[in-house]
Amino acid sequence: MRTDTPSPAQHVADTHDLIRVQGARENNLKDVSIEIPKRRLTVFTGVSGSGKSSLVFGTIAAESQRLINETYSAFVQGFMPTLARPEVDVLDGLTTAIIVDQERMGGNPRSTVGTVTDANAMLRILFSRLGQPHIGSPQAFSFNVASISGAGAVTIERAGQTTKERRSFSITGGMCPRCEGTGSVTDFDLTQLYDDSKSLNEGALTIPGYSMDGWYGRIFSGCGFFDPDKPIRKFTKKELHDLLYKEPVKIKVEGINLTYEGLIPKIQKSMLSKDVDSMQPHIRAFVERVVTFTTCPDCGGTRLSEAARSSKISGISIADACDMQISDLAAWVRDLDEPSVAPLLAKLQHTLDSFVEIGLGYLSLSRPSGTLSGGEAQRTKMIRHLGSSLTDVTYVFDEPTIGLHPHDIQRMNDLLLQLRNKGNTVLVVEHKPETIAIADHVVDLGPAAGTAGGEVVFEGTVEGLRASGTLTGRHLDDRARLKPSVRTPSGVLEVRGAGTHNLQNVDVDIPLGVLVVVTGVAGSGKSSLIHGSVSGRDGVVSIDQGAIRGSRRSNPATYTGLLDPIRKAFAKANGVKPALFSANSEGACPTCNGAGVIYTDLAMMAGVATVCEECGGKRFQAEVLTYLLGGKDISEVLAMSVAEAEEFFGAGEAPIPAAHKILQRLADVGLGYLSLGQPLTTLSGGERQRLKLATHMGEKGGVYVLDEPTTGLHLADVEHLLGLLDRLVDSGKSVIVIEHHQAVMAHADWIIDLGPGAGHDGGRIVFEGTPADLIAARSTLTGEHLAAYVSA
Repeated sequence: MRTDTPSPAQHVADTHDLIRVQGARENNLKDVSIEIPKRRLTVFTGVSGSGKSSLVFGTIAAESQRLINETYSAFVQGFMPTLARPEVDVLDGLTTAIIVDQERMGGNPRSTVGTVTDANAMLRILFSRLGQPHIGSPQAFSFNVASISGAGAVTIERAGQTTKERRSFSITGGMCPRCEGTGSVTDFDLTQLYDDSKSLNEGALTIPGYSMDGWYGRIFSGCGFFDPDKPIRKFTKKELHDLLYKEPVKIKVEGINLTYEGLIPKIQKSMLSKDVDSMQPHIRAFVERVVTFTTCPDCGGTRLSEAARSSKISGISIADACDMQISDLAAWVRDLDEPSVAPLLAKLQHTLDSFVEIGLGYLSLSRPSGTLSGGEAQRTKMIRHLGSSLTDVTYVFDEPTIGLHPHDIQRMNDLLLQLRNKGNTVLVVEHKPETIAIADHVVDLGPAAGTAGGEVVFEGTVEGLRASGTLTGRHLDDRARLKPSVRTPSGVLEVRGAGTHNLQNVDVDIPLGVLVVVTGVAGSGKSSLIHGSVSGRDGVVSIDQGAIRGSRRSNPATYTGLLDPIRKAFAKANGVKPALFSANSEGACPTCNGAGVIYTDLAMMAGVATVCEECGGKRFQAEVLTYLLGGKDISEVLAMSVAEAEEFFGAGEAPIPAAHKILQRLADVGLGYLSLGQPLTTLSGGERQRLKLATHMGEKGGVYVLDEPTTGLHLADVEHLLGLLDRLVDSGKSVIVIEHHQAVMAHADWIIDLGPGAGHDGGRIVFEGTPADLIAARSTLTGEHLAAYVSA
């Protein structure tokens, strides 16, 4: 008899250790087929626009989410976003996908770091149980719940009988009644609304659109509340109140029923209710001129009512807790010993410790979520997954190192490996060589961007990538060298006593006429210094990280203003109206309203988009396509790439200098491959960033402020960007860049380093000088990492 037992054959359940993708065609992918190992860390690289996000987010993650949604009942699916099946032949071996993307958090003024991470909800329960004096339930500590009370008779039907009963109710909320929980109140500068030395008929109003020639003029003349021929400074108190604040009243003017309303409530409804970024430039300028936002005097900006601020635990109110730096708040919670709420304290402690672990301990819970950078927003979303007990899940990250100082990247790498070591599949879209280096498996897409990309050019290990000769492989070990000589400044921009956020009374002279890089660990006060003290000045063009907005009707031609000169040229050449050459106006195909496709909504099933049969997806009426310019119709022009159009409108068949100038800027930022009519919704994050950069480069200004322009850029494109920055400086501009990328630091003429740490450990200038001096001194974290990078 044999005593050694034969090794058991592999169990069939253990054979599914690959995610197989076959025939992926989403966006620009060209029939991509790959196999991704499970329970490993796979990094997807390639130039911006090569198809990484289309493969990872648009195909693998999207299908996983769609399949999970299908497990719910039709009723529940009706409340969920409907997802179409991605264009792919086979997707095998998928596991539940958790997506942690870099979409900026909503800019809702009521949303704070505490509300988006549920830390506020836990604090509210804590204070409602332990706070002295006791003031009510958790909602008594919420700045989004107003206090309401009421009483009256209600009619109730029971068993065919109708009876009336008296009922009363009261809700105790924590909202500050003065600012309604927003923390700031708006004040109007009346001198910007009107010139009080003139009468209304003499054109006293300086509000855009409020002219005395139209309906407003008729309303003001016919309302009878004041004399339109009397100078405003001579109005009585009542007349001025009626002009500015009167509640809506019905009036009759020239036999027509109209509503009269005071100027300030009218402006609040028509202009202030909109998002500032989506306003037309002249209206935005007016709003910024006329409205001043000041901290609410009643609640001191804490958003909470007096009652909510009066209830305390160990001398700390909920407002104080939310204003603390999270690392300090975590220490305060750790000292609370209260067995009655032990599970709550443990969960809150874990959430706060996760903030510190992920490098966000410098934030406070009261920080508005709209002010977080892309990298901070992404790491805030990661918090809920850090202590999770789930395994065999697919985590999908979109450039998790954005906004991280080289010092913090190591910490992020450890977190990614920690998730993998628990038995999860981790998929990361990334450009930074430090993160590519820790991958178990690398998928490189390319060879170029847009239509020239969408193919897998390499699949294998990091060592294999280095030797592969692909664009990423060749640039993986690129190290910038210091410039042999730096430019001499032409002057300085003085900043004195800067104290925004965590800045500690900073005085600094920023040199002009050179390339200045402002750096420091995440949370050290870089953005506070530049956006708080430089951006608002005259002649400063600020390009922040805010995402560009655009529907599927927007494209690079409409976003950059390129379509205007093209439409005018078409109209002039053919003797017709320019509006005919807009797919959003008179020239639109009537069947699809200029969308090019017809959408059919199928309730809880994914909607279907079919190409419009009338225009064949060209978006214009047939008649419009008979008008030519330089031998091409408008749909053929929109199908051109930026590079082709630059030639066509430059020295080609139809020279249009205004269009050529915009196209040149698009080519300068490396978007020569984009087609003019490609919907903005299909652009990658890096492409949108560069499109925004190209648009702002046309603005008149002597100083350009760029906030992390290398976001979403491939190693090969960073070189291109440095050339662009050099051209800007050589043309006489001053360029100030907030940046963590060592290649940009090495290329700078002057470096301002903030630190030494984050939050209240930062906010000071720790170094000013040339990159060579920074490396020689090695006195700061940035200096050490830059020295290692250029291997000095």
